[in-house]
Amino acid sequence: MKPAPAAVVFGMLEHGHIKRLLPIVSGLVGAGVRTHVFTDVRFRAEVEAAGGRHVDLFRGRPLDGADGASIPIPCRYVSFAGHYAEQVVAEAAALGPSLVVHDTFAVIGAVVAGHLGLPRVNVCVGHNHAPGPTLEDLRDDPRVAIAGECFRAVEALRERHHLPDASPFSYVTALSPQLNLYCEPPEYLREEERRPFEPMAFVGSLSDATIGRPPPAVPPFGEDAAEKLRVYVSFGTVIWRYYAAAAWRALEAVSDALAATREARGLVSLAGAPPGAGRLARRNVRVENYVDQWSVLGAASVFITHQGLNSTHEAAFRGVPMISYPFFADQPALSRRCEELGLAVPLVGEPRGPVTADDVHAAVARVVERREGFRARLTEARSWELAVMAGRPQVVERILALIA
Repeated sequence: MKPAPAAVVFGMLEHGHIKRLLPIVSGLVGAGVRTHVFTDVRFRAEVEAAGGRHVDLFRGRPLDGADGASIPIPCRYVSFAGHYAEQVVAEAAALGPSLVVHDTFAVIGAVVAGHLGLPRVNVCVGHNHAPGPTLEDLRDDPRVAIAGECFRAVEALRERHHLPDASPFSYVTALSPQLNLYCEPPEYLREEERRPFEPMAFVGSLSDATIGRPPPAVPPFGEDAAEKLRVYVSFGTVIWRYYAAAAWRALEAVSDALAATREARGLVSLAGAPPGAGRLARRNVRVENYVDQWSVLGAASVFITHQGLNSTHEAAFRGVPMISYPFFADQPALSRRCEELGLAVPLVGEPRGPVTADDVHAAVARVVERREGFRARLTEARSWELAVMAGRPQVVERILALIA
């Protein structure tokens, strides 16, 4: 009997990116593909729940062993690919794959596909994260500091590992000539914005496992909050790497505003921030290091957000109007798109801009005044999420056609 086809899937250290790979893993497994997922051991349970076979990508291959200094941190993933290429290619080849699937940040996936002569499917990392404009932004980004390890890895990728155009920013440019999966409903990306990602298919970012979860036993905002304005605040995990000072200033202003609003209840998720939660202690405001965001959004009236991709689409599905406070990368563009679609209002006029308690009061007031309009637009946005999820079987068929 002919063995079932196999796929190798690569994801790096960002949990949000792994969450977007899991529906693809589930689809491949459901189609009878033995699916091996190379990623961090922290994500093993989720990979296995999706039906995948977890492989510890970093066992004996620590990221810092390749590059512990380059900024932005995804440059280190380029270093990882160049430094550990031979090891990972050999381990993947032993599994007999017919297909490679990888998150754009996982440049090692492109390396494996090149060495083994396999088709590869790229899963896009964010909102309209097209190579051209993103590289242009990086040229002027004061954060950028590339270590020698990264330059040496780039040289290896060019000369020995089938990436002749490799650069420290290959984590932006590693799109696939065969198929790129875009993790939003099509309504979020205009026709003219789609060209850099072709050939492409839309798959969204939410999983059946996420949307099917039961409500929490304990109301996230407290037993007495049903008639209150319930404001959830989170800026995600990645901003703390680069913009901690701006995040703390904004969170202090938000906390001040909520403390002065008798009818409000605030819940702030620090999402792994460095120590300092005490500076947010206020009346009416609860601060947690981590929360179950899906459950919290199910109870929230308003979401003050950095407009990360996963957070945005969870809020849209949950019907929660958003107040945008973007920091960097794709967040400003997704903020603008959500404002155009009637799903969000801006907190201030620029990314990481100064925030006062008055700004927060004004933004919340705009949401409350436009409550009915938000409800209608968010209902429509939820239908977009459901439609893109319903189309995933056809996307899996398109993937399988690459190995037919």
